[in-house]
Amino acid sequence: MRKHPVTWFYILAFGISWIGMVSVVLASRDIAPFYRTYFLVLSIFYAIGPALAAVIVSQVAHGKKGVQNLLKGLIRWRVGLVWYIIAILGPVVLLIAAQAITKLLGMPVTIAVPQVVLSPYIIFGVMVNFFAHTCEEIGWRGFALPRLQKRYNAFIATLIVGTLWAFWHLPTLFLVGNPMSEYPFIWLLIIVTNAFIYTWIYNSTKGSILLVALFHGALNIWGAFIPGVSPVAYAFLNGAVAIILVGVFGKANLSRQKRVCVD
Repeated sequence: MRKHPVTWFYILAFGISWIGMVSVVLASRDIAPFYRTYFLVLSIFYAIGPALAAVIVSQVAHGKKGVQNLLKGLIRWRVGLVWYIIAILGPVVLLIAAQAITKLLGMPVTIAVPQVVLSPYIIFGVMVNFFAHTCEEIGWRGFALPRLQKRYNAFIATLIVGTLWAFWHLPTLFLVGNPMSEYPFIWLLIIVTNAFIYTWIYNSTKGSILLVALFHGALNIWGAFIPGVSPVAYAFLNGAVAIILVGVFGKANLSRQKRVCVD
C-alpha cells in the first residue's frame, strides 16, 4: 500500500462499497435473502466505502499522521463566503438551466420526481445524504485527486477520478427504479463531466473536502425539488460547464489556485 496507495485505495473502495451496492440491488429485485430487514445493514458499506478505504490506506502508509492529514480537509471551512454560495446554490443554477433546456427542446423526462413534502423523515434523509456524500468525498477528492494531481495535471487527474467514480456507480444501474438505469451511458457521462466542477471547487478552496461535500449533497437534494430535468440536457450542460472551466482556468490547475498535491 505504501508503494501504490491510489491503486489500493480504489481496490478497497470498490470492494467495500460494492458489498453494500449489490445487496441493495438484490433486495430491490426481491431476491432472497437480501430483501430481509437484517440484510439492509450491508447498505452502510455503500456509503462508507470510499472513506474507509482512504483511512485504511492512509493509516498503513503514514500511520496516525496520515489519517489526520487526510481528514484536515473536513475542517477547512475558512474559504470565503462565495464558495459556500457556489456549493449550496450552484446546483440550483445548474438544475434550473437544465430544466429550461429540457422544456425549450422538448426533451423527454422518463422518470418523474415525486413531490417532496418537508417532514422529519425528509430532514433525516438530508442528514444521511450529507453523511454519505461526505464519505464519498473523503475518498474521491480528499484522497485520490490530490495524489493523482501530484503525478498529472488537474485535467488528466480529473478524468481519471471522474471515470472511476462513474464506474463505481455501475451496480446501481441495475437498481429497480433508479433513474440511472434509464440512460446508463448518459449518466456515466454526467458523472465524469461533473468531476470537473468538483475539482474546480476543491483546488480553489485549497483542498476543502467540506465544500465539495456540500456541493455534492446539495446537488442531490435540490434535484428532488427541481423536477422535469432531462438527463440528456443535464449531460449537455455539464459538458459545457466542464469545457468552460478548462478554457478559463487551464488544464494545469483548473483553478486560480495551484492544484492541491499530496505524496
